[in-house]
Amino acid sequence: MVASIAAMAMSTILASFGAGAMAPSANAAPPVSGGTMTILESTNGIGNWPAGLDPGTNNCCLVENEPFNDAIFGQLFTQSPKGHEEPDLATGFKFSDGNKVVSIFLRHNVKFTDGTPFNAAAVKFNIDRDLKLNGATLISSFPVKDTTTNGPYTVVLHMLYPFSPIINSFDSIAGPNWIISPTALQKEGEAKMKLYPVGAGPFMVQSDVQNSKLVLVKNPNYWQKGHPYLQGVTFESVGTDQSAYSAVVSGEAQVVQQVATSSTAVAAQKNPAVRVVTSHNPATGSLQLNTKIPPFNNIKAREAVYYALNQALLDKVAAAGQGAVSQTGDGPTSLFPILKVPGYRTYNLAKAKALVKQLGGLSFTITGFATNPVLSEAEQSEFAAAGMTTKIDPVNLAQLVAAFRSGKWQITGGGAGGLDPAIGVGGMTWRVQSNAPFTGIHDKTLDNLIATGASTTDPERRLAIYRQLFKYMSDQALMPFTYAAPLWNISNPKAMGPGLSLAMYNNYLIQWPDIWMAH
Repeated sequence: MVASIAAMAMSTILASFGAGAMAPSANAAPPVSGGTMTILESTNGIGNWPAGLDPGTNNCCLVENEPFNDAIFGQLFTQSPKGHEEPDLATGFKFSDGNKVVSIFLRHNVKFTDGTPFNAAAVKFNIDRDLKLNGATLISSFPVKDTTTNGPYTVVLHMLYPFSPIINSFDSIAGPNWIISPTALQKEGEAKMKLYPVGAGPFMVQSDVQNSKLVLVKNPNYWQKGHPYLQGVTFESVGTDQSAYSAVVSGEAQVVQQVATSSTAVAAQKNPAVRVVTSHNPATGSLQLNTKIPPFNNIKAREAVYYALNQALLDKVAAAGQGAVSQTGDGPTSLFPILKVPGYRTYNLAKAKALVKQLGGLSFTITGFATNPVLSEAEQSEFAAAGMTTKIDPVNLAQLVAAFRSGKWQITGGGAGGLDPAIGVGGMTWRVQSNAPFTGIHDKTLDNLIATGASTTDPERRLAIYRQLFKYMSDQALMPFTYAAPLWNISNPKAMGPGLSLAMYNNYLIQWPDIWMAH
């Protein structure tokens, strides 16, 4: 049976969690307190926070800024190394009323770093604010109509409809998972909270130079006794993976997170002076096609792209062959790891050339995410071999979001799956559904399959639905997939804990309360 915390949660039985920190690697020495750590983040990804760090108003890069926000706010629900939900500031949850009501139970006697209580009223305030400010973006993965409280430590979500992965949604869509002090927000105002947000997490902001350097110091009153281990964490933006890697080798920094350049990762894997922890993205990469405008409103153009893509070669060129080829949006670390689809159009250069000839030529612009230019260039080379004419428009994260909103893009990298295909920025409700914020597909059949998969409670039935869904996408040639990218974190061997010395299901996540520096 497919392991699914969401399916387990959909029973009406109280889902309770035990408290306590995640243990570091079994072979590690006992954790020690003290010291600081410098984490380097790419300016093309995590290392930009142009909209600030207030979860309610960061409508640009909320999920990408997760490492900062996890450290500042903590989380209602966090995730285990295998991707299952675990407690943090929440302790449990319960479904009722036909699974349309979700009660979330909070940890007692927790305080924000301004000394005010972290309680149900504060959590309700934040979720209501998120729904008001970002409801159009959240709704597909967080279908909450309104909220109430039941005493000081229970928040009640009233759902628009039954949604089985709602608890996983907290971590995957991030915003409602991060709780800012209502008192600090009302006292200081949104402008200051964007730079100096007040949370109840393991660290608090000491200084913030936007898009450059964020210095956090230990929360002395953190709810978990003895945590965090570190006295402080500094996040610094860096231009290239190679310069970040060099900084770790020289000792100027301890960690570079989410390396995207395979040559840098391979060099680090051969260097005994550093440690490389590798996992696979639970979402498979794809080429998102804008099927609403030419040329990809024509199925023959879409088929040509399918046949032109050599998935294994792309993985070899762009990811050193360390990715996992998949014909769906779900990679091997997904809760629904479907890697093959009957009838999927695999690499066939002759068929690609024939289709391009039938079309009288095929030209388009690739809106390429600048964190991985090698992949865009490799795809462009494969298209050229099939007779297609392309150009690459390299963009950063904010520009990519703007391109999606304009509706004028033609083809770009993306995904359509993930830990749970129903949720998150890589999920169906963000990348495939007709009203999704980052979609190029408008198909009612798919919309119905997505809705059915999200509302179904039985994990085996959900698996069957997703098999049907990906088969339909394949038959209609709506989104060719590439591979589940390897996720590399490079660190000083003395940097210990989940995400550094212990691989997570997704190394985008680092469990900040449990990170420490060995002496």
